[in-house]
Amino acid sequence: MPKEEWVPRRSSSVSLHQQIYEYMKTKIMNGEWTVGMKIPTQRALADTFKVNRSTVVFALDELAADGLIESKVGQGTRVVNNTWSLIAAVPPPDWNSYVKSGSYQPNIKIIQEINEAEKNPDFIRLGTGELSPELLPVAKMKEIFQANSARSFSLGYSEPKGNLYLREMISEHLKTKGIKTSPSSILIVSGGLQALHLISLGLLHRGSTVFLETPSYLNSVHVFQSAGMNLLGIPLNEEGIITDSIGRLKRQHNGALLYTIPSFHNPTGILMSEGRRKELLNVCKQERLPIIEDDVYGDLWFESPPPAPLKAIDDQGLVLHIGSMSKTLGPGLRIGWITGPEPVINRLADIKMQTDYGSSTLSQYAVAEWLSNGFYEEYLIEIRAELKFRRDYTLDLLNKYFRDLASWNIPEGGFYIWLRLRQEVSIPKLFENALKEGILLNPGNVYDRNDGQHLRLSYSYASLPDLEKGLMRLAELIYEYK
Repeated sequence: MPKEEWVPRRSSSVSLHQQIYEYMKTKIMNGEWTVGMKIPTQRALADTFKVNRSTVVFALDELAADGLIESKVGQGTRVVNNTWSLIAAVPPPDWNSYVKSGSYQPNIKIIQEINEAEKNPDFIRLGTGELSPELLPVAKMKEIFQANSARSFSLGYSEPKGNLYLREMISEHLKTKGIKTSPSSILIVSGGLQALHLISLGLLHRGSTVFLETPSYLNSVHVFQSAGMNLLGIPLNEEGIITDSIGRLKRQHNGALLYTIPSFHNPTGILMSEGRRKELLNVCKQERLPIIEDDVYGDLWFESPPPAPLKAIDDQGLVLHIGSMSKTLGPGLRIGWITGPEPVINRLADIKMQTDYGSSTLSQYAVAEWLSNGFYEEYLIEIRAELKFRRDYTLDLLNKYFRDLASWNIPEGGFYIWLRLRQEVSIPKLFENALKEGILLNPGNVYDRNDGQHLRLSYSYASLPDLEKGLMRLAELIYEYK
C-alpha cells in the first residue's frame, strides 16, 4: 500500500486513535481497501500517520473487533470484510486476486520505494534522472503560451502520427544530427517509455529476446517483460556495447532486436565511440537484427557533440530512433518521438490511437514553438553549461569524500556518474540506511540484478548544497562498514 498523505489532526477534539480508526474504516467501507488487501505493519502505519505505535494498535484493535481486519502470525494483517460483505448474501469480488493476475508486471520493490520516496520534497535525491525544477525553463514556457503566435493551437485530437507541423520541426531538428527523415516517418509519443511500449505491442511476439547493454535502464522497467519478452544482457566497456558475441547470441536465442543508449548511457554515462557505432551497425546488418536507438540524452553534450547517431549512418532502415524532450525541456511535457521505416511508424501510430488517441496537443504546440523559433537551441547552450558545471562540482566532491572509497568515470554529457565502491558493502542495506538519513540512492542492482558494487549518481537534480550534504553523509555511511 502506498503511503498516505492524510495524517490525524492533533488539534482536533477527537482522539488520534479514533481519527485513524475512522479513516481506515472509511477506506474499507468505500472499497478503496479491498477484501484480501494486506495492511502495512504497525510500525509503518505509525510512521505514515506520525503517531506512536500504541496509537495505531488501539485503532487496529477496534477495526478487528468490528470484524473488518484480521491478523495471522507470519501473514500480517489483512482486510477480511467490509460493510457490504458483512450484509451481502454473495461475497464481493476478490480484487486482490485480480491485481495479482494482471499481465503487466509490477515494478521491482526497490523501484517502488524509489518512486515513493521521490514524492518527499525533504529527501536529497542523489540518483534522480531528470533536471532540477530550478533548471527547467518555466518562464520561457509561459511566454510561449502567452505570445501572439501566428500559429494557433487546437484543443482537439491530433492526427494519428501527431501534429504535422511538430513532425516537420522534428525532421529539421534531426537533420542537425545527420538524420534525414520525412515527417511521415516520425511518430509523436508521450515520452520514450511509451515508444518502447508501442514497440513491444506492435512489433514483437511473446517469447522474443531483446538484447541490451549490461547494465541498462531497460532492466529498471518491465515494459518488455510484461509483454512476454526475454531480456539478454551484453557487456559494454568504455567504448560502448561489445559486439563480438551478438551474432552467436542472436542465433542461439532467436534475438528479435537490440536496445542501446549510445550517447551518455543510462546508468553508466558511457559515450559509444564512432568506431564502435559502425561495428554495431555492421554486425546488426549482417545478422538482420533491428536496433532501437534511445537518444534521449544526445543533446546534452558538454565539450563537443557525440558521434553521429546510429540512425544517421543507417542506410537500410534497420534503426528505430527514439528522441524526447523529457530530459531537456521537462518531463511533464510528455513529448517524444520515434523515427523509422514508414510501414513501422504507420503500425505504431495505429496502436497509439487505440491506446490514448494521441499525445497532448498543447504540449505538441509548445515543443513546435521551441523548435521553430530557435528557442530550443538557445536553451540547450545554457543547460549544457549548467550541467557541465554541476558535473565538475560533483567530481570535486567525489575527490574530496570518496577518494579512498570508490572509483568513477568522467561523463562527457548527460546526467550520470557510475560510482564503483571499492569495498564490499551490502547495497540494499546501504540504500535503506541512506533512506533513513533522508538520502535517496539509485543502486546498481536496479540496472543489473547481479550488480552489488555500483551506484548511479546524478548531478542534474539535487541542489549544489544538497549534493555536498548528501555525498558527505553517504561517504560516512560507507565508512561505517570498515
